[in-house]
Amino acid sequence: MIIVYLCSDKSRIKSFIIKITVMKNILFIVGSLRKQSFNRQLAGMAEKMLEGQFNIQYLDFEDVPLMNQDLEANTPAPVARVRKEVLAADGIWIFTPEYNYSYPGLLKNLLDWLSRPMDISDFTNPTAAVGKKVTASGAGGANQTASCRAKLNDLLEFMKMQVMKEPQTGIALGVEAWTKGEFNLTDEQVAQLKAQAEKFAAFVNA
Repeated sequence: MIIVYLCSDKSRIKSFIIKITVMKNILFIVGSLRKQSFNRQLAGMAEKMLEGQFNIQYLDFEDVPLMNQDLEANTPAPVARVRKEVLAADGIWIFTPEYNYSYPGLLKNLLDWLSRPMDISDFTNPTAAVGKKVTASGAGGANQTASCRAKLNDLLEFMKMQVMKEPQTGIALGVEAWTKGEFNLTDEQVAQLKAQAEKFAAFVNA
């Protein structure tokens, strides 16, 4: 809050309180590297639902190396970058496909790095992810990414993140989506995603 004093003349001073609202930051993590992946499309739909309420950023983690303790003494630049972006986020929304009834390896690798203390000289030091508010959605096959999201929720809780488990959005992609490489949400799915977006917005702002 900022107080601004305006002088109309030498004898009178008026003060006005100007309220400045700073939008919070939500970081989107897409668990697929494919540029036009279904989950990147789903993230775009969620982004529109949060438009004007938050600053939305997408995490670029394609260059994060495989987790290797030999690399920790001198933190790789891509790891330092993603940690910085996670630290700056007020909320994290993960959009992920389901691979073999679980989450993709590249997403697990990212979370492995984020689960490590930022200063390995003292393992009581915090991680970049601890305490962060997070939720998950996914587009995939008939299972609607349910198994993936259940395991992911467990992992995120183990990492001491604040996980919003309900509501979460799971999309079963039809034959047409797999053929054309794109999909549209049904009215029911739009309502489902909107409910998650509204609940997550309230969760982040709480």
